Amino acid sequence: MNFPSKIEQLIKDKKYDLDTFGMSGSKIMIFDDMVLKVQPESEETENEYRIMKWLRGKVPVPEVMHYEKEEGMAYLLMTRVQGKMTCDDAYMQNPDMLLHVVTEGLKQLWSIDISDCPCDNSLDKKLTAARYNVEHGLVDMDNVEPETFGEGGFRDPEELLQWLFTHRPEEEPVLSHGDYCLPNVFADGNKISGLIDLGKTGISDKWLDIAICYRSLKHNFDGVYSGVAYASFNPTVFFEKLETEPDWEKIRYYILLDELF
Repeated sequence: MNFPSKIEQLIKDKKYDLDTFGMSGSKIMIFDDMVLKVQPESEETENEYRIMKWLRGKVPVPEVMHYEKEEGMAYLLMTRVQGKMTCDDAYMQNPDMLLHVVTEGLKQLWSIDISDCPCDNSLDKKLTAARYNVEHGLVDMDNVEPETFGEGGFRDPEELLQWLFTHRPEEEPVLSHGDYCLPNVFADGNKISGLIDLGKTGISDKWLDIAICYRSLKHNFDGVYSGVAYASFNPTVFFEKLETEPDWEKIRYYILLDELF
């Protein structure tokens, strides 16, 4: 694979592994001390670069070493975060520590002043993007919850999209990660050590983060991704640590919205 000259200089002759864990569709090269993310240029790649620069010193995120666009591709070279993914067995075997870490991470994000946040991920923008995906046949029907479509669910993505427009909730704007699932949250012991995959990070409803995190916790504990089931996930503890009463209608809404991405 050919790289822009500056990227080539920075990674030349360094050993790396390819990430096969994520679902973003990017090519991710993992070096000892840095990570190179290569993907088609898009609004999301530009968003990730801008938000990482803005978040420096506010929460633990990778530091941008170099960002470049060339011939329709975006190259983001960043420092490698330390610690373990919170879906690592060490955390799955210790749900109390896991829930402490992920809820503290959410509280850190939500405490950040968003008055000068450069990135918007509000519901207006997300619904517009969802409409585009539906109209252009970009919804991945092989990667949806089994109950979303078909008997007892929605007829097709078009019907789901209409339901989302009709039932849109009031937003509680915060700095939202946008894809707050366990593989995107790294920790060292009982502390957050890094947040990654920040292309959807920006101003959005806090219930988007809660919904995605809740779904990720449930699926990881049920063994959906690894095939290994752990002790039953107790949603009550998640919301207790968040110090928030669950709004199940909003949680369902944002899980359904995510089906169109």
